[in-house]
Amino acid sequence: MSAESQRPPAVPSRMPPPPPPSRAAAGRPASPPPVPTPGHSAPPPPTTAAKPTLTLEKIAREAFEKGFSDIHLGVGEVPRFRDRGQITVTDYPVIDESIFYGWLTEVLKPEEIQQFKQTLDFDGAGQFEFSRIRINIFDSLTGPAMVIRLIPNKILTLEQLNLPPILRDICHYHKGLVLVTGPTGSGKSTTLAAMLDYINKEMPKNIITIEDPIEFVHQSRKALIKHREVGRHTIEFKNALKASLREDPDIILVGEMRDQETVNTALKAAQTGHLVMGTLHTNSAVKTVERILNLYEPDQQHPVRISLAESLVAVVAQGLCRTTDGKRAAFHDIMINTDAIKDYIMRGDLDEIEALMPKCGFDGMCTMNQSLYALYEAGRITEETALEMSPRQNEMAQMLRGRV
Repeated sequence: MSAESQRPPAVPSRMPPPPPPSRAAAGRPASPPPVPTPGHSAPPPPTTAAKPTLTLEKIAREAFEKGFSDIHLGVGEVPRFRDRGQITVTDYPVIDESIFYGWLTEVLKPEEIQQFKQTLDFDGAGQFEFSRIRINIFDSLTGPAMVIRLIPNKILTLEQLNLPPILRDICHYHKGLVLVTGPTGSGKSTTLAAMLDYINKEMPKNIITIEDPIEFVHQSRKALIKHREVGRHTIEFKNALKASLREDPDIILVGEMRDQETVNTALKAAQTGHLVMGTLHTNSAVKTVERILNLYEPDQQHPVRISLAESLVAVVAQGLCRTTDGKRAAFHDIMINTDAIKDYIMRGDLDEIEALMPKCGFDGMCTMNQSLYALYEAGRITEETALEMSPRQNEMAQMLRGRV
């Protein structure tokens, strides 16, 4: 008897047999599931890939391409941009803490993130392919936040920025103190970068910059340029400034004149054959002289006044205003240290300097009102903008009416 005949009879299944295949499908292999027709949704296939997230680089690139200057990001807030001095809201979603710290990993090292968590403050710089950035991170009521300043990789020239020709002449001084001043966001660093770029292209000089943090990065051309960052390449401004005197410099750029010791060393360097460039947060040329003197006690001011009068080359106070073509333009208060100005500084007659500056256009001097009026006459700004940005609005109104 065969093996098949010895098997027990098969037990019938409780499930009904499957329906017979249709004639069209008879003899064909099983076909894939039908593609859903338009208007009918099908469940997505299972996947383990994470959805793409919004990166900090994408936000920064959008701001850069649209010509915005700053990015404001904070937990519990919608990202915002600064557009020609005004804050604008974006359509991006509200930021949570995990997104925020994810962004930090794009621009900071792990030890820098840890430093922020410990101190609740961080100031530094970073680099994207399209732009350099300056970063300030801080804690707030709603959580950590940061502000990013975009710094173009390409340095604009004095001509491209439409800066006064006197700034080119200032670059040719061999020694002395040049101060570029103005409130935060007034373009001080951009102006100084354009001046250094001109020197770099035209003169065989040794330039040392001391900044916190490094903003515009120059590549050595005709000049040799060394950048030093406070906190990374040196401990303090004053230490790096003292050391720079032994590094055979022709030009020293000091990011900010912060204290007595920095000012003392800068004045010493300016008097001993170096051209020192620095910045201060003041709104006019005369107020810059006052600010430096006020760093000292009254009984210390006389010798400082003499040193300042002897070493000062120029003070360029700058502001930015919105133009009629959708951009921004710089306006200036420029004081050149002529013999008359030097005499007034030594005597402490700063009010006399303010009265003299409008009459010394042939020396390259100008007031902010004169600079604003020139922009108005050229059709670059409106009458309302000229009045709004003027430090002396009554005088500006008279100039606009042709009375001055």
